Amino acid sequence: MKINVTLPFDATEYADEFLTAEAVAEISRHAEKLGFHAGNVTDHPCPTARWRDAGGHDAQDPFVLLSLVAAATRTFRLQTGILVATYRNPFITARAVSTLDVFSSGRLTLGLGAGYMKGEFFALGAGFDQRNDLFDEYLKAMKLAWTGEAFDFEGTGYSARGSRMRPAPIQKPHPPLLIGGNSNRAIRRAVELGDGWNPFFTGHAPGSTTRTRSMSGQADVVAGVNYMLEYCEKIGREEPPFVWLSSIMAPGDTWEAQAVLDRIGAYADLGVAGAATHFAGSTRAEWCDNAERFASDVLAKL
Repeated sequence: MKINVTLPFDATEYADEFLTAEAVAEISRHAEKLGFHAGNVTDHPCPTARWRDAGGHDAQDPFVLLSLVAAATRTFRLQTGILVATYRNPFITARAVSTLDVFSSGRLTLGLGAGYMKGEFFALGAGFDQRNDLFDEYLKAMKLAWTGEAFDFEGTGYSARGSRMRPAPIQKPHPPLLIGGNSNRAIRRAVELGDGWNPFFTGHAPGSTTRTRSMSGQADVVAGVNYMLEYCEKIGREEPPFVWLSSIMAPGDTWEAQAVLDRIGAYADLGVAGAATHFAGSTRAEWCDNAERFASDVLAKL
């Protein structure tokens, strides 16, 4: 089972420590050296202050930030965890994905979700109530763009006529698509249009704008996997999507090495391919020390 690390560059309260190009290079290289599979970044272009003050977090532009990570590393993979697909025109996203995949030598994994924060949809002029249908549509549009060949696509409020996008991504037919979300619809989307399913533990997610199915542990993941396998059989998909947990721990959890190893082992037995983890730290040194302790106490024993 592979382990990603959530990168700490959303910590705007510690700007001097984390919000510099030097910090991105130092931390990314350290995570790569320690053996983490990939670095995860989030996506909140314009969250509400209410959500942020209730325990939410800031976020950097994921493609800008992952470009900095890519420039500082060589084998470390780059992952959006998650990108809200319907915040952007699908061809803007497809172009950013292609560019990053090409210039990182094929290291991008694209985690995508429908989104849940109503206030952010309003701020961006995106359709909250239509987000699920638009998400499916946008996935189909992006896949056409990633072929590198001329295509036509009639979308909701946009129209591609004889369009072509080059260079195509290095990874074929495109970077792995991890479909985020805990709902049955998200699982069906992963089966129909994705390469993997990316469930996340909800814990005590902040704010009244949180709208997603609760998921708190192994039993919920098992139920989701069983539903996914049943749907694969129903539509004739022979190889089911792989499962990649957004985090091995619920939000706010502290960790103890053996407990984490036991949890990883249990999920690996279920066939889970990977998961992300996260560390606290108000300075670069503290964050790097925590990452090093996790690497020696957990990663080295997997």
